[in-house]
Amino acid sequence: MTLSPSTMAAVRASGAVPQAEYLLNVENVRKEFPGVLALDGVQFRLKRGTVHALMGENGAGKSTLMKILAGIYIPDQGEVYLKGLPIRLKSPLDALENGIAMIHQELNLMPFMTVAENIWIRREPKNAFGFVDHGKMYDMTAELFQRLNIRLDPDSHVRDLSVANRQMVEIAKAVSYESDVLIMDEPTSALTEREVEHLFAIIRDLRSQGIGIVYITHKMNELFEIADEFSVFRDGRYIGTHASTDVTRDDIIKMMVGREITQMFPKETVPIGDVVLSVKDLSLKNVFHNISFDVRAGEILGIAGLVGSGRSNVAETIFGVTPATTGTIAINGKEVKVTTPNQAINMGMAFLTEDRKDTGCLLILDILENMQIAVLQDRFTKFGFVQEKQITSVCQKMSETLRVKTPNLEEKIENLSGGNQQKVLIGRWLLTNPKILILDEPTRGIDVGAKAEIHRLVTQLARQGVAVIMISSEMPEVLGMSDRVMVMHEGRVTGFLDRAEATQVKVMELASK
Repeated sequence: MTLSPSTMAAVRASGAVPQAEYLLNVENVRKEFPGVLALDGVQFRLKRGTVHALMGENGAGKSTLMKILAGIYIPDQGEVYLKGLPIRLKSPLDALENGIAMIHQELNLMPFMTVAENIWIRREPKNAFGFVDHGKMYDMTAELFQRLNIRLDPDSHVRDLSVANRQMVEIAKAVSYESDVLIMDEPTSALTEREVEHLFAIIRDLRSQGIGIVYITHKMNELFEIADEFSVFRDGRYIGTHASTDVTRDDIIKMMVGREITQMFPKETVPIGDVVLSVKDLSLKNVFHNISFDVRAGEILGIAGLVGSGRSNVAETIFGVTPATTGTIAINGKEVKVTTPNQAINMGMAFLTEDRKDTGCLLILDILENMQIAVLQDRFTKFGFVQEKQITSVCQKMSETLRVKTPNLEEKIENLSGGNQQKVLIGRWLLTNPKILILDEPTRGIDVGAKAEIHRLVTQLARQGVAVIMISSEMPEVLGMSDRVMVMHEGRVTGFLDRAEATQVKVMELASK
């Protein structure tokens, strides 16, 4: 019988919870989203007073499992046991009340509230009149910070803090729940080396108190420094668990990337022409440094790297979203200044952004409006009037070419599947007849069939002489589609690999240098 969160919380509060072998035990958990099997019968076991690292490539299923444990997702099947008792969490509040706290990679603080207000929200101490006792809340926060050796003013506003200090507030908030299980998702992605040392000191102290910590990271050096055990997931499946003292860095990499390239990557050998785009010593303050590379006509340059490597930031800078601090960009041998996306488009560039919903699709508009927006004021406007018949005809042909599954162009784009939304966005940029096409995560979150179609389209464009930059977190996609691979780590280029020499292990080694 699976206990309800409230029953489990009552048992936990009574102190009658049995001393089970594992603090947390996940058995045969499955989770499926439309078109994506995120978890396929996985297991995970966390012991008291240990740091258990969860490893895997982007998309391996790590975050999905953690969101199940944090009450954000409900599993389709399988069981979760907390201190030996079965439990099904239906909300993040359920998880917190039962001693499971999660620090997300995307911080969830409220910027216009104080640090103390963020930590004790919904649990504020009240005075005799039922109002929030701000003095007591300040003292509680100060005491918590002293315990964790965090030097922040409880009355400061979150909006005025650095990302690193916001991370510390998130950690303090999680600890304030007196949690038995603490989940940390890429907690050091925004921290300096000194701040990482401070975080590790906090983790060691919590571990000594018997708290179980689940630690998600891509950084191998962190695994061996802080973790007692690690588990590897790959493609939504559980691969294995080992003590960190029993394996080497290469063992872990092989467990993470042990799969074959399939036929869904229809890469062709096409003539490679002259340099179209040349980037020299490009830097963006505090983000990436001295990035240099060339892309030739007909070439597909893959850019690989882990979370926080700066891949997307480089693409945005080249396209003028965030102008560079230093460095140069040249197109066809001529140095250019790119400070806005409109300038980039006029220079023959196109940019498919990483997040189609937030920065790509205009969800309340239809397919026609989404597809035509990049060329509306250029080729299809005459005397200030839009040539609607002409642009509709061109968009209809593009939709048919890309096999967008829709009854008509008047369908709202939000009603399409992820793969068809992506095709519409690609169609938007193809209408500009680009010479340089930057694709950031072009197949993220779409089904296998749509991925294969997009890969075929990219191959066609390369055959036509378009210079393509493809950023992807899926290593088989990078290796299967690229003529060369540029690897980044923490804002710097760590190496280039030709197609013939590029392997998953070599890319992972460069990505975690």
